[in-house]
Amino acid sequence: MNNVAKPILWAAVISIAATGLIHLMNAPGSFDDATYKGLLFVANCLGAAVAGVGILRGVRSWGWGIGLLVAGGALAGYVMSRTVGLPGLAAEPDAWLEPLGVISLVVEGLFVGLAAYALTTTPGQNRIAAPQRIHNS
Repeated sequence: MNNVAKPILWAAVISIAATGLIHLMNAPGSFDDATYKGLLFVANCLGAAVAGVGILRGVRSWGWGIGLLVAGGALAGYVMSRTVGLPGLAAEPDAWLEPLGVISLVVEGLFVGLAAYALTTTPGQNRIAAPQRIHNS
């Protein structure tokens, strides 16, 4: 059973789905760069789908966990591809602000933040602590 509020749950599902769709859209061009890069983009899409199903089913381990691998890996890959470059490919220092890349960074970062919240919140935990009464003795 999910222990996070429905708006957070749905924001996570939408953000991981967007991550997967963006990578699926870019996969054909990525195969032109390098076969492994295209395969990683397709794997990102498949992993995002599995993560979304897991999150909706309330499975913390593989739902949120796979989502973190997908979104976190995509974030790391984006930064590496524009700084040190990927194996066999030169760095793309001028491509930091391409529109789809920026959208991808936003949804991936959003998912990572939501996953961090969901994985550190225990079932039944109060979201806001009630004020404590002070007893004078």
